[in-house]
Amino acid sequence: MKSVVAENIVKTYRKGAVLALDGLSLDVEEGTVLSVLGPNGAGKTTLVRVLSTLLEPDSGHATVGGIDVIKNPKGVREIIGLSGQYAAVDETLTGWDNLVMFGQLYHLSGAAARQRATELLAQFSLADAAHRPIKTFSGGMRRRLDLAASLIIRPKVLFLDEPTTGLDPRGRMEMWGVIEDLVREGVTLLLTTQYLEEADQLADDIVVIDHGRVIAHGTSDELKNQVGGERVEIVVAEANVSPATEIIERVTHGQATVDQGLRKISVPVSDGTQTLIAVIRAFDEAGIHALDLALKRPSLDDVFLSLTGHVAEEEVVVEPGKKKRGARA
Repeated sequence: MKSVVAENIVKTYRKGAVLALDGLSLDVEEGTVLSVLGPNGAGKTTLVRVLSTLLEPDSGHATVGGIDVIKNPKGVREIIGLSGQYAAVDETLTGWDNLVMFGQLYHLSGAAARQRATELLAQFSLADAAHRPIKTFSGGMRRRLDLAASLIIRPKVLFLDEPTTGLDPRGRMEMWGVIEDLVREGVTLLLTTQYLEEADQLADDIVVIDHGRVIAHGTSDELKNQVGGERVEIVVAEANVSPATEIIERVTHGQATVDQGLRKISVPVSDGTQTLIAVIRAFDEAGIHALDLALKRPSLDDVFLSLTGHVAEEEVVVEPGKKKRGARA
């Protein structure tokens, strides 16, 4: 069953001068994680805002949990949670007070809001800091509290817009653990990110978008296969670069790429393990010692660069009635 469906979504700003979403379509299976991967300005945040009813698209159709986001936005809000790029918490209040306040905004009774706050603080390992002002929290603690706030109503669908932006590696790993726990509990998740390893770690399915359009869709392995198969990479002493290259090309029947500075020879192969063994045997027979050797598959970094042809860039997006500023779309 499709939990989230977007069909031909178009969204422009500045009376059509800035095209944020250009006929974008995607869907998310119930109980799975879809990662929307793209650079700044690709349209990730605009997509999340449309699906979470914060923006109306210029055209197109979208449903969340089978509910139309334009015809019944209130119904959509009753089943979703949303955590944006920046923690939406009140720094002057404690963690406890923030969660109780969010519970009351969701029309929970005072007792129910307090009970839910207690549960979430424990779940996100924040119980010891519950009565500290948010301004004393670390970045990772703020992000966990913000995610906790998005779960007050136990949503069926959760939208996370770059949830680990600004976190250090430890904070990012902690957040990944929290997200994985939520998915095991049956939450459907749409996650936007610029971190390729994040998509690789968390997603069942990945959509790559650029300039408001879907340019690739598949699992991590499927996307990597679009770039090419495995590569044998071997580093040798400087004196052995030329003969090692000749051996590798003879064994693999391929065209090797040589980095003279690093003394690294790389060649694409169709049968990685068997080819690597054959190359090692040929090196032994020739008396060449490999300083380093590896069998590598393309990373999602390779996929992204090959698909977009550029790195992440800031773009200027101006929403109606707002002053011009650098913004992520």
